[in-house]
Amino acid sequence: MIKVAAVAEAFDRDLDEDFARIEKLIAAARAEGVRLLALPEACLGGYLADLDGHAELPPALALDGPEIARLIELADDMVVCAGYCEDGGDGTRYNSVVCVGDGRVLGNHRKVHQPLRENASYASGESFAAFDTPVGRVGLMICYDKAFPESARTLALDGAEIVVCVSAWPGSRTNAPDDLAEDRWTRRFDLFDRARALENQVVWLSANQAGTFGSLRFVCSAKIVDPGGDVLATTGCAPGMAVAAVDVEGSLAAARRYMGHLRDRRPAAYL
Repeated sequence: MIKVAAVAEAFDRDLDEDFARIEKLIAAARAEGVRLLALPEACLGGYLADLDGHAELPPALALDGPEIARLIELADDMVVCAGYCEDGGDGTRYNSVVCVGDGRVLGNHRKVHQPLRENASYASGESFAAFDTPVGRVGLMICYDKAFPESARTLALDGAEIVVCVSAWPGSRTNAPDDLAEDRWTRRFDLFDRARALENQVVWLSANQAGTFGSLRFVCSAKIVDPGGDVLATTGCAPGMAVAAVDVEGSLAAARRYMGHLRDRRPAAYL
């Protein structure tokens, strides 16, 4: 049994302030005995102020640079996933999420699917792969990636027991209600989380930005979902940290014992 947590919090261009928030979040998680912490997409340097193709860019950070090294130091014995703008070299930028722990980088994912005009700011990643960590085999994805069933299925088939999806998922751009709980994009965010967890029978951590940035208002709704698609903890449409105790191996075995969605696949029928 391990404790896992997913965060809904606001981050911006001020890296020092971002790190100050992260340090407090890690301390709060550690006080609760959390072993795996998911922070939002673009928590190091902030997301884009709009998705119209002309947004100011966040700072580009190297995977082997001082900022990721600082994150590794803060994480210490915890496994921490955090979104950032990755400097891919030659002026190329990626919307990425890094997983750190055990004094090193454990995994890194570049966002594959790009909504609206995000591709004006970032190059696209090209693959999904799971990797081993001190808390189990983990797969990473970012925001719009979860709208595509193939993303999570690829990770599950690669042995991922836990999928961490970090997001900067905004509410509706048109006809937006005052109450985020009534927003159709909040509903879709939550549906994707539960469906991806259930169809792949994995533990699912969903982190998201909070507040507003530029023209975007984020839906929060950080959560932990079990392999049966049930929400174990959520922040709702407010900033906070969702924390749950999960028996990863036991919950996967129980979910897959009779109705094994990966085991019972018929790939030849899907062509």
